[in-house]
Amino acid sequence: MTQSGRFITLEGGEGAGKSTLIQGLSVEFQRRNIAVDITREPGGTPLAEEVRSLALNPPEEQSWSALSHALLMNTARRDHLEKRIRPALEQGTWVLCDRFADSTRAYQSVDGVPAETLLALEKAVIGETKPDLTLILDADPAALAERRQARGTEDVFEAKNLAFHQNIRAAFLAIAEAEPERCRVIDALQSPAQVLADALSAIDQCLATV
Repeated sequence: MTQSGRFITLEGGEGAGKSTLIQGLSVEFQRRNIAVDITREPGGTPLAEEVRSLALNPPEEQSWSALSHALLMNTARRDHLEKRIRPALEQGTWVLCDRFADSTRAYQSVDGVPAETLLALEKAVIGETKPDLTLILDADPAALAERRQARGTEDVFEAKNLAFHQNIRAAFLAIAEAEPERCRVIDALQSPAQVLADALSAIDQCLATV
């Protein structure tokens, strides 16, 4: 498939500031007259949003296995790709997505799903629709825990212990190291303005938007 739009994903630990950065990027893209579709994973379509609810907030005293979580995320992702991401890219719209396949690699691998299983699922689900650029917001998980407490909301992943979140950070940094041509790591503990500036610099360097 030939993509005329650009596909940018944002990754990072819980509370890293992805939502704030997306808001800033949206304003800047509008200023540059770049058509952009802002979406998220799991979610982005009606069916995928239903999966999100089941995956992140299962009924009380119920839980998913790690492999089940991986399958749920990929089920939602396939619908998202078919109904929203690919059509937008084909129309020349840029897609800015809060989490994508890297989150499944990171979270479900830390939960115990073998890397080869996750990569096989990813290959089958996303095919050639890979991000042009992935911005990874990186920070000490202890600092992010304070942000999450201030925010006051919690899902099944946010509720996990500090060691889990430290492993998630390591997993994202390993992805960035393995794919430096696609990934850019940004210090998430900087001011929102500086995080936005760093993100725009990465976009301009990698995607030549100016």
